Amino acid sequence: MDIKLIPAHLELDFEEDFGGREFQTEFDNHSEVDDDPVGHWLRMAKARGETVNTDSVLVTLLVELHRKVDSLTDKIEGNKPEKIQLQDETVINSIHFDHFRTESTKFKKGTRYYGRIIMPSFPQRDISLFFEALSETDGKIIQLHDRDEKAWSSYVTARERVMIRKLKEKGKTL
Repeated sequence: MDIKLIPAHLELDFEEDFGGREFQTEFDNHSEVDDDPVGHWLRMAKARGETVNTDSVLVTLLVELHRKVDSLTDKIEGNKPEKIQLQDETVINSIHFDHFRTESTKFKKGTRYYGRIIMPSFPQRDISLFFEALSETDGKIIQLHDRDEKAWSSYVTARERVMIRKLKEKGKTL
């Protein structure tokens, strides 16, 4: 790859996509993950202007706390997660806006994969994506939801800033 990759550390769960509907269905449903009752209520309240005089940070924290309680309740009650159990996992050690590189050789060049990356952001969430293997370690993102693309781009930009700061501290230039 002739792209300047940025150091990062992300977990990737993935599986080869044989063209069935299973992965595409999960990918399509994942776009509606935020359509939980509390998230829906918050969006409606914002649309009606009811949150204008409210501390948005506090509201976000309360919503996330509510989601955690819902998640714990689901685990205690034995409700099954809606996510497909993917067969393989690896660690992404460098990224770019449409590309990434893993630390292990687990891909087959030219093969399409479905995966999920746990994003280290608040609120923590994972993004679903389809990617093509460019080599045994390199992947090219070929399908990502719009909101996930924004989160991915923001993360790449933040990692790039960290890298630039470190280079400046060492007296190096790009």
